[in-house]
Amino acid sequence: MSASTLAALTLDAARRELARQFRDAGLDSPELDARLLVGAATGLDLTGLATAATRTLQADEAVRLAAFADRRHAHEPVARILGEKEFWGLSLTLSAETLVPRADTETVVEAALELIRSAGPIDPPRIADIGTGSGAILLALLSELPDATGIGTDISAGALKTAQANAEKLALAARARFIPCDYTDKLEGPFDLIVSNPPYIKRGEIAHLAAEVREHDPRRALDGGSDGLVAYRAIAPEIARLLEPGGAFAIEVGQGQADEVADLMQSMGLHTIRPHRHDLSGIPRVVWGRKPVS
Repeated sequence: MSASTLAALTLDAARRELARQFRDAGLDSPELDARLLVGAATGLDLTGLATAATRTLQADEAVRLAAFADRRHAHEPVARILGEKEFWGLSLTLSAETLVPRADTETVVEAALELIRSAGPIDPPRIADIGTGSGAILLALLSELPDATGIGTDISAGALKTAQANAEKLALAARARFIPCDYTDKLEGPFDLIVSNPPYIKRGEIAHLAAEVREHDPRRALDGGSDGLVAYRAIAPEIARLLEPGGAFAIEVGQGQADEVADLMQSMGLHTIRPHRHDLSGIPRVVWGRKPVS
């Protein structure tokens, strides 16, 4: 839809028309996407959109909205268009070198909090987030654990810059540090909790992912090698090395990978909790457990 056509519509009519177009194009969540894009183009939140529903789009708003709509029709995720995504109630800035945080990954945060809180008093808990990306998991944990400190690692300098910016935006920078390294090669333990959402998509399956993921998420954050397990083989012995005896881990896995990853963790002397932690769709999403005390 052109900017000139949009400029003749009220905010509510523009939202409904975009939702129809997105639905006809087979895009996911067309109503939500349309509302978010109209809000971003006008600078209005949900309440503001409701209050101004009957006013006509201004010319500059129509230009912005038309550009946003074109990008969404090209399968660019709304989070990429807006440059931010909510995760665990936190607004996180994104960049080209970070994944879009997904609701499934909140399962890692839930599992990690359960483990750290059930361990008894730890003063202060020390957390490592391997492959931190935008910092989503680490910053969510720090927001819930006011005495904790954490380190996030990533091989991407751009991702680390984004994570640092998010920590500063959320007033968590005093308790978070981000270091460039390949998984854990610059980390020194011990840690009380280690979390990770490593690459786990089989290389041959990347071409078949949704365009929103395949064309817009950084490939090295997706590519788990021929069997999807390369990253787990690299980090399993490091988790065993870096954890404090009695320390906990919570690692995101892909569909169908939980048992293999759990077996790998156990082969390193780690104890895994069964059943695995499931996401909201009932898929085993997190392999979790502890390093034995002795």
